[in-house]
Amino acid sequence: MPGVCMKIALHWKIFICLCFGCITGILSRMLHVEHTVSEVLSVIGTLFIRALKMLIIPLVMSSIIASVARIGSGKRFSLLAVKTFTYYIMTSLCAILTGLALAHALRPGVGADLGLQVHPADIPAASRSITDVVIGVLPDNLFAALSSGDMLPIILFSLLFGFFSARVPQPYAGQLGSFFQGVFEVMMRITHIVMRCAPLGVFALVGDITARSGIAVFMPLGKYMLTVLSGLILHGVVVLPLLLMLLGRIHPLAHFQAVSGALMTAFSTASSAATLPLTFEEMEKNTDVPSRISGFVLPLGATINMDGTALYECVAALFIAQVYGIQLGITREIVVVITALLASIGAAAVPMAGLVMLVVVLRAVGLPLEGVGMILAVDRLLDMTRTAVNVWSDTCAAAIVAKSEEGSTGTG
Repeated sequence: MPGVCMKIALHWKIFICLCFGCITGILSRMLHVEHTVSEVLSVIGTLFIRALKMLIIPLVMSSIIASVARIGSGKRFSLLAVKTFTYYIMTSLCAILTGLALAHALRPGVGADLGLQVHPADIPAASRSITDVVIGVLPDNLFAALSSGDMLPIILFSLLFGFFSARVPQPYAGQLGSFFQGVFEVMMRITHIVMRCAPLGVFALVGDITARSGIAVFMPLGKYMLTVLSGLILHGVVVLPLLLMLLGRIHPLAHFQAVSGALMTAFSTASSAATLPLTFEEMEKNTDVPSRISGFVLPLGATINMDGTALYECVAALFIAQVYGIQLGITREIVVVITALLASIGAAAVPMAGLVMLVVVLRAVGLPLEGVGMILAVDRLLDMTRTAVNVWSDTCAAAIVAKSEEGSTGTG
């Protein structure tokens, strides 16, 4: 029996444990022991998330510095950066416009009389404005950014350090490159050990959520959930696979199978950052994307490429406007699109970050912030789904950018 278990691929183990987690949570509510079950599972899930978060900063810094140092000339680096950012902006805008079209077509908030599902005090506050996000990209204290886990300044510093470490005289350039490549290899081996616990972590996280929330909480907001999920499915199943085929000449199903473990982990953790270690591992083991490409594209994507979050923020803003009977008009809808794009870039890659940044979008167009309370009850499931779309888009970006780079389709 242990031998059979070892032969099961990681993504199937995660999927099986995800299903068992749902069943465990539902049964715990039927037997009225949900509080006890949730308390036990939350400890296991928290330990798993903490283990993943422990890896994020050293993994991101070492991968970016080593990748940028290996890319070579400034021209090659600039070209790679342009390709990556062009993809991110293009797919995020596409996701937002998809959400906008569905919100107008399905009109989930028209005629709804939901009332506040929670007290307004429970609504998360937007801790930073868009201006703060832009200014905060440049760290005034790197160690403060490292301590707080603020990824945008960490990424900017890593890009600069990697770029200039390749331009110092020898032997220093070679020594720095070897050192950070060595750190990256060590972090990947630690990641491999942590990933062995992923099925148990997913079981605990999903079981905890199901035990605490149940399924009845989703019923009053069914049309809103349908609109968001339809947009996420359309973007993830139609738009991104088309880009894979047209731009990367890659079979979408084969790529999906290669990164399915990371997608299931993203769904269960609702965190692109927490999923990043497994995303690295699966891209390195199961695809032809060189590590110098994935090491550059994936950390950036986990921080600024949030297709699912951008789509969700657009739909949620229009839903709240419809519930309150507020006509936004063309001008304010354009503001929603632009602000949703910027907010998705500035959102942290952690659970509920999209909900926090939604407050920024609502403020930009003058919508009642209390409207966030109406969607809090179902946000966790939508957060899990949009995170999976975020990670799926990141992996597609790495594959497409790698195909566009001449001679970059080897093992790297």
